[in-house]
Amino acid sequence: MTLSIRQHAAGRPLADKAAQLLARTIRERTGQVPVEGAADFAIHLDLEPGIGKEGFRIEDAAGGVRIAGNDGRGLIYGVGKFLRTSRLEDGKFTPGAWRGESVPEKPVRGIYFATHFHNFHHVAPVEKVERYVEELALWGCNALNVWFDMHHYNGIEDPAAQDMIARLHRILRAAGAVGMGATLGVLANEGYNNSPEELRADLSGGHDGYHTAPGGYWREVCPSRPGGLDYILRTRSEMLDAFADVDVEYMWIWPYDQGGCTCSKCAPWGFNGYLRCAEPLAEMVRERWPEAKIVLSTWYFDRFTTGEWEGLSRKFADGAPEWIDYLLIDDFSGFPAYPLEHGIPGGLPAVSFPEISMCGNMMPWGGYGAHPRPQHWQDYWNGCSHLIEGIFPYSEGIYEDINKAVLLQLCWEGARDVRDIVREYVGELTGPDSAGAVAEAVFQMEESTPHELSEDFLKLVRGPEQAKKSLTAETLRTMPLYRIDGIRNPERYAEVLRAAEGGMPAWARQAWRWRLLRARAELDCELHASGGLPTEETETIFAELADIYHDRNVEPNVYLMIPAVERLLGICRPED
Repeated sequence: MTLSIRQHAAGRPLADKAAQLLARTIRERTGQVPVEGAADFAIHLDLEPGIGKEGFRIEDAAGGVRIAGNDGRGLIYGVGKFLRTSRLEDGKFTPGAWRGESVPEKPVRGIYFATHFHNFHHVAPVEKVERYVEELALWGCNALNVWFDMHHYNGIEDPAAQDMIARLHRILRAAGAVGMGATLGVLANEGYNNSPEELRADLSGGHDGYHTAPGGYWREVCPSRPGGLDYILRTRSEMLDAFADVDVEYMWIWPYDQGGCTCSKCAPWGFNGYLRCAEPLAEMVRERWPEAKIVLSTWYFDRFTTGEWEGLSRKFADGAPEWIDYLLIDDFSGFPAYPLEHGIPGGLPAVSFPEISMCGNMMPWGGYGAHPRPQHWQDYWNGCSHLIEGIFPYSEGIYEDINKAVLLQLCWEGARDVRDIVREYVGELTGPDSAGAVAEAVFQMEESTPHELSEDFLKLVRGPEQAKKSLTAETLRTMPLYRIDGIRNPERYAEVLRAAEGGMPAWARQAWRWRLLRARAELDCELHASGGLPTEETETIFAELADIYHDRNVEPNVYLMIPAVERLLGICRPED
């Protein structure tokens, strides 16, 4: 069957991008190049204001199908829906049967890419990160956040800082090209590695040192010291100037992980020193981008001290300040209890920050392939969706890609059965015949946790240096390295994936999304059978994961590493 793509909104950047993504996907997955002129099947792309903001319609048309977007974003999202519900095989294209109109319920459907510690977003070839941004847009993502993490650079002119700024520009440009609003994050009182010692924050009065390793962090600046706020505003102004060519839609201002000050003039940080930093920062942003939305984060409120939520509510009792547009609300352990019980301080709109990467008792996170948690996110959504205008999930890489799809689609249609979302996700790879069974296998994977390094191994790694230096590969290969008590009957879901793969096209069998699902299932089987011992098979799978993640040099102190034996030896005996 010959195909043609009829672009009826040519010359409009997002409409042209939608056509490009559609043609490229068909070409790469089927080998077919859409023709110009007459064809057996025509895909018409058009813009039709009135459907609803960012919505789309897919309908039958003479000789083919018509995908209409209310706007450019909507057209891209319609193309994504059409591709996911179509069947693309070697030399064959079967159009999807889904027809209808769809408009998103939540206006903010973002993702935060953490670009640090040599994770995928940090070190993968930037072309692959750009490609991943495009694929997330097809799922309905309309905003992308990045953070220029200052603490390990000696000023903005540090060559490494300039390299990171250039990388973040590439990622944000890719986001803009598919209609995602550019979002920047900034810690309210973060300092560079060479921040003046006489200006540094006091973290002794209740801060537990989380994310502040000796010699690494502790670079935050106290805004109450003479010259402290001037330093903060000067360095933030430099950072904002570095992104002056970006059309910023949202700006986050953040209180913690690192961050905060416990001196008597700044404490309690969440409604005292923090706000004194945040307000002038917001003014600086608005001077550069008058339409930018200021998002004030409440991450880790009441973790290092008490009364921050209550204090912020008192502060905003007569209404929130005009310089704040949204509160960002979440915590590592889930959506906080205070706003659920008392409402949003100041009646502000809120967005959530679900932790999709490090959650679920996985250590190292991502180290076992795909980490699906659809039921968990369904329960999370049921608990807090009535309070929020959207999401910005925290992402350390691609192993939690399925969680992104689930949350983005729940923002699109909150009442949708999460199992239906997972079927759509896996069905793009497997085809409709196997999608139901593979989706159920994904839920079984979620039940089969935790996955962690064994207590015996962790005691050894955290023990005396001499013991670590005496480790050999043979020792590690006879020591259970992994906890397996959470792995439950892995053959049941591994067998489903093996059977489904036989009927999948070559592109799908080789796709990283499928390889991560297969790796997780096969690792579960192998570790369950070996009692947590590494085997030749586990080492082969770990090596493949390292290649997919591009993380051969990942920093081990944050447990993002793939726990292959050779890597563990390197962690135990680091080079001098």
